[in-house]
Parts: sequence; C-alpha cells; structure tokens
Amino acid sequence: MPLLIVGIGILILLLLISKFKLNAFFALLITSFVVGLLSSMNLMDILDSILKGIGDTMGKIVLILAFGAMLGKILEESGAAQTITLRMIEFMGLKNIQYALLITGFMVGLPMMYNASFLVLVPLIFTFATTTKMPTIWLALPLCSALSVAHCFLPPHPAPTYVAFIYQADVNKVLLYGLIPMVPACLIGGVWYSRFFKKMDVMPPKELFHERHFEKSELPGLGISILCAVTPIILMLIGAVIDLSFGPPPAKTELTKLGIENITGFYHQLFAGKGFSEQSNSLITYFLTILKFLSDANIALFVAVIVAILTLGLRNGKTMDDVMNSSAKSIGAISMIMLIIAAGGAFSQVLKDSHVIEYIRSISDSLQMNPLLMAFLIASVFRLAVGSATVATLTTAPIMLPIAQQTGTSPELMVLATGAGSVMWSHFNDSGFWMFKEYFGLSVKQTFQTWTVMESTVGVVGIITVLIMSVFI
Repeated sequence: MPLLIVGIGILILLLLISKFKLNAFFALLITSFVVGLLSSMNLMDILDSILKGIGDTMGKIVLILAFGAMLGKILEESGAAQTITLRMIEFMGLKNIQYALLITGFMVGLPMMYNASFLVLVPLIFTFATTTKMPTIWLALPLCSALSVAHCFLPPHPAPTYVAFIYQADVNKVLLYGLIPMVPACLIGGVWYSRFFKKMDVMPPKELFHERHFEKSELPGLGISILCAVTPIILMLIGAVIDLSFGPPPAKTELTKLGIENITGFYHQLFAGKGFSEQSNSLITYFLTILKFLSDANIALFVAVIVAILTLGLRNGKTMDDVMNSSAKSIGAISMIMLIIAAGGAFSQVLKDSHVIEYIRSISDSLQMNPLLMAFLIASVFRLAVGSATVATLTTAPIMLPIAQQTGTSPELMVLATGAGSVMWSHFNDSGFWMFKEYFGLSVKQTFQTWTVMESTVGVVGIITVLIMSVFI
C-alpha cells in the first residue's frame, strides 16, 4: 500500500505540472499534503513533516546554493570562466571537449558535494556552449554523469564513506574499486547517451547567464581564474585527505557515547599516547580542526567567494557596490530554484513519515537473490520513494549488512552496489532533478529524457560492472 500511495503521488505531481502547468513549488506542496492524507496522517502531522522537510533541506544546502551562485556569477562576469574555457579548448581540442568535461567533473566532484560542484561548474557549461556553439545538453551530460558517480560511488563523499564503515569495508579499496565502474558508467551514461541530444535546443535562464564577448585584454589571467574556481575544491580535498588519513570524525551522538565533547577532543584523543608532547599534540589537534572547518562545503565556498571578490572583482577595477549588486542578482536568480528544492525536501519528509522505509524493510527479508543485486534494488526503491541518494544509501546498508556477512560478499562491492542503486530513478523529489531542469531551461519531459535516463543508465551500468567484478573479487 505505501508504494501504491507513492505511485499516486507521483502521478498527481505529473498532472499538476504537465497538464495544469502549475509551478513545481506549488505542485510539490500540494502533492505532499495529498500523500500525507492518503497515508492516514493527521493534518497537523503533515504540516509538521512539510516544515521539517523544508527546514532540514534548506539548512543543509542554502548557503551552498547562495555562495555557489555568487561564485559562478563572479567567474562569469569577470571573464574567468571564459579564460578557463578557451585554455581547455586549446589544450584538449574541440573534438575531445566532452572528455575534458568528464575529467573535470570527476576531479571537481570527488572532493565536493554534488550541489556545490554543479553550481561551480555550470557557468563553464554555459560559456562552452556560447563560445563554441555546441549543444548545451551535449556538453552537460558528461560533466553531470561524472559528478553523480563521484557523489554516489566514491569516498570521501559522506554516503559511500559512511556505509563503507557499516559494511566494514576498506575505504581505500572502495575508492580504488569504484574507479572501475565509473569509467563505463560515465562513458555510456554521459558521453554516449548525450549524442541523442545534439539537436536539443535549450537556453539557460537569462537571469542566470548572459552571453558576453570579452576582448582578450579584458580577460583575467589563467592562474587567478583557476585559483578562484578551484579554491573550494582544494579546501574540500584537504578535508577528504584528513578523513582518509585519520578517519572521519564521528557524529555528535557518537562523540557523546565516547565521552568526547567535540571534534577537537576527538583529534586530541586520536594523537594521545603516540609519542607527542602535550604541546605538540595540542598544536596538531588545533591545526586539523581548522583544516576540517575550512573544508566544510559551506565554508570552502564562502572563502572562494571572498577570494573571487578580492581578485576578480576589486583588483579588476570594480567597486564593492558593483560586486555586491552582481552577487545580489545571482541570489535573486536562484530564489525560485531554492523554493522548489525546499518543496522537494518537504515531499521527501512526508514520504519518510508515512512509513515507506519501514514497509520496504519488512518485505526485504523475503527476497532471495544475489546480495549485490538485492542491495541495488532496495537502494533504487528508496531513491524512487524519498529522492535523496544519500538517504537511499544510508537506509539500505543496515538492511543488507547481515545478508552480506552471511553470504561472505565483498563489503567493498556491497558499497558500490548500494551506490549504484541510489543513483537510479531521479525524479520530482530529488533536488538534482530540479537543479538540472531549472539551470538548463528544460521542460519536465526534457528533464526526464536527459537527466533521469542518464542517472538511471549510470546506475545500471554501475551494477552490471560490479556484478562482473564480483566474479574476480
């Protein structure tokens, strides 16, 4: 019954948006109430779920969205994005531009959260499209496929890193093994599939990108342009290296169980008794804590915006008023996107509170199949139901752990199979779906044809590759 309610909710959402042309923000809120009522939830409970979903979603990504939009706008208006674009074209050649974008997506997406890396790189897609006259979606799919695979398959991203510990897998092996399915998944789901959209004529919203032709003398230098673009990447990569070297800090509840008050205390305890003096131990702890703070996506993007303001703004002769006005416009341009993403969070929360997860867990015990395939299917159902790839991954792992241990299945491959399932079926309750739709100016139908099919292709190719790998591992 819960899965039927989810199906009815998705059908209502489709009708409201496609048939009645209702804005996705309103359609998601209405559908959230309908699904709650069909699930026999109290009206006030539905309202609480919606408010919680909005608060939780925006609390996690609002600063990332805002700083990412500001950074993207500064890169665009200063000509820095165009400088990087032209040099990439010169280095790789136009015929290899998709592979250049795929590699860029992997390098950027490995340390950065999907939303942050998408917002940093999307201005480059717009610039490539206008500069080279190449189709926007043909350029976007290889990049986004790499970002998705990095987010769902590979440490140091939170979900694969966390479930690696649940499955008792070696994080370094997960990263190493994950590179194997990533290659065919991105080549097929990104590069090959994009060939079907070379004639799709779409334009980014004018509020988000304005084509501007710079004289060569107006363009900033390559070094400063790359510095502003990769500052958040470098900072977040430092945090990833710390986690891989010393292990990620436990969650606040786990710290409390261990009798530790904060992450600083965790690092202090980590190095205690390793031959360091108390003073040296304190200095190492303090240093690592600062680096972890700077590596947070919100802080890393904030620092990048400050660097961009100082180097691409003020040093290029712009006044602070000019830079601030431009930044304000960038926030205004994504305001509706923020509301749509928030409403998607509300929809996800209602689905969670209507006990869909408990229902799936109850029927999973009766399934008899390959544990890798089972993990893939369960994660894909959660992804369909709740929208979040991270939630799908984190929820599937505890269900599959006893089965994986009983059958002796490789824990590293279990992480990858779960990640492959979590990337499937992206639709209305996934923020990535709405970001792709709104930023590239697509209709709902076009978003399903491009984004949803690309994501699902990546997932299917991923699980097929993992099943082949299981023969040898």
